[in-house]
Parts: sequence; structure tokens; C-alpha cells
Amino acid sequence: MTAPETPAWSNGPMTALDLETTGIDPESARIVSAALVSIQAPGEPSTRTWLVDPGIDIPAEAAAVHGITTDHAVKNGRPPADAVAEIVTQIGQALAAGQPLIVFRAPYALTVLAREAARHAAAFPTEVAPVIDPAVIDKQINRYRPGRRTLPALCEHYQVRHDGPNQAVEDALAVARLTWRLLRVRPQLAALDLATLHARQQSWAAAQALGLERHLRRTDSTATVNPAWPFLPTTH
Repeated sequence: MTAPETPAWSNGPMTALDLETTGIDPESARIVSAALVSIQAPGEPSTRTWLVDPGIDIPAEAAAVHGITTDHAVKNGRPPADAVAEIVTQIGQALAAGQPLIVFRAPYALTVLAREAARHAAAFPTEVAPVIDPAVIDKQINRYRPGRRTLPALCEHYQVRHDGPNQAVEDALAVARLTWRLLRVRPQLAALDLATLHARQQSWAAAQALGLERHLRRTDSTATVNPAWPFLPTTH
């Protein structure tokens, strides 16, 4: 019997997003650099990058991760209002064209972007779908595998090229390659239509959040984990 062909959407185009920021709290973090990578087979990826002056000091611990200091961002970065408007416009255009948006740990990155859009009066898409989040998918299909589940760790596990962690364009390229590989090592994912894959990730993410919350409550009875995916709703 001939194996079924991989559905057309899994060959692209797809758009991958990565952000480097000032901190780990998506409600307050500001964008320092961003990359959008568009992939399609056949063809070379196309990339768009932004260096942003976040308008606040970049903490030393954040600069140690991505290498962008406050001084460098002030001297060379774009105004955040301009950069954020361009980023959300390009994402909106990709989604309107039916392209999936690939984001590793989407609730962090997309929440940061949504808050930045609100901060600078940029038109964040009213519906962010379909999204593909390799972090959610890997945890669902390999839930008991030991070890770290960072982007570099998953790239190593799935034998995907990653040219440098915590650099927006390299991380975006890596997460695009990781998604490409996941769709081929688990063809049942690619067999789903995009709306169904998006909905299943919402369910998987909610179950994963509940599992993490139960784990945290072993030592902290007040611990909570927001189950929302692909981004956190505003609280006011």
C-alpha cells in the first residue's frame, strides 16, 4: 500500500516568530529583538528582523541571555511603536492568508506581543489562529521522556539544526525546522487540518497546565498555572 501524501499545508508556507525581551513576566516584558521567518518547500526561508529600543533599561540578567544591552538598543534600536506595528501587521497578513504561525511556548511570546500592541496602540489580530507550538506538541507526544524541554534541547532530541540559542532569527529558524521535523516524524499531526490541530493544542496545553499546577501544589498549596493558549487574556 502506498503511504498517504503529506497534506499540502505541512509543506508551507508557514511563519515562525521569536522574541527576545527584557524579562520573564509576559505582562511587563518589553521586546528587545524579534524575528519572523517564512518557510515553504521548496525554497529558502525568508527572514525579517527587528532590533528595538524597549523604552526601559534592559536588566543585566536579560542582556546576559540575548547579548543586547540598554546602550546598544538605545543607539541602534527602532522605536517600539513602529516595530510592534510592523510585527503585528505581518503576523496578521500571514494568518489572513491561512498560514500557521509557529511559536515556541506561545503563551509567553504572544502575550508579550499582545501587551506591547496594547501599549503602543497597534492592531493585534482579533483571532490568533492557527498556531503551532512545538513545546505543547512535544510534551503531548513524549510526555514521559526525561530531560529538559527547552528549544535547544528539543532541537538536539529531534536532530534539528540550531545555530545559536537566544538570538531571535536563529531561534525562529530553529523552531521552524523543529515543526517541520515533528510533522514528519509524527505524520498523524500533519494529517489533521489546521483548525483541528490548533484546537487539540488548546486542549493539550490546558491538560499540561493542570498537571503542572498539581505538581507545584505539592509544595505550594496556592500555586496556579494559567491554562490559556496560545496567549493569555487580559485581566482587566
